[in-house]
Amino acid sequence: MDVKVFVLSCIIEIIWITAPDAPYKDEQMKEIFQLILAAFENMSHVSTRSYKKVVSILDTIEKVKLCLMMLDLECDALVVEMFQSFLKIIRSNHPPFVLLAIETIMNPVIDESEDISLDRLSSLFAIVTKEN
Repeated sequence: MDVKVFVLSCIIEIIWITAPDAPYKDEQMKEIFQLILAAFENMSHVSTRSYKKVVSILDTIEKVKLCLMMLDLECDALVVEMFQSFLKIIRSNHPPFVLLAIETIMNPVIDESEDISLDRLSSLFAIVTKEN
């Protein structure tokens, strides 16, 4: 997984350099989004070797507003999965800037979403309730 995170970090830097234009085709971007979600799963473990790289990826995603591209590509299921990942990994041992980055990513996605289905809201609230 560490190798995947480091490769993803390079891809995210390419995206950052070419922003606001996507350097890859839509289908490739969807695959990149899936890799991002897999990397986020590792954020719950602050002690892993790849934690700092994942945080760097998160920071770049926030700056580029890459998650809005998920909406443009109609990756609604991935958006929900991303929110679920964020809600699962949030821990008090994360530095405050990580929590702020997550919030900064989530807010515009919610603002720009045209429709949020009841099923998606229910799944998000179920995670929040379970974690609390």
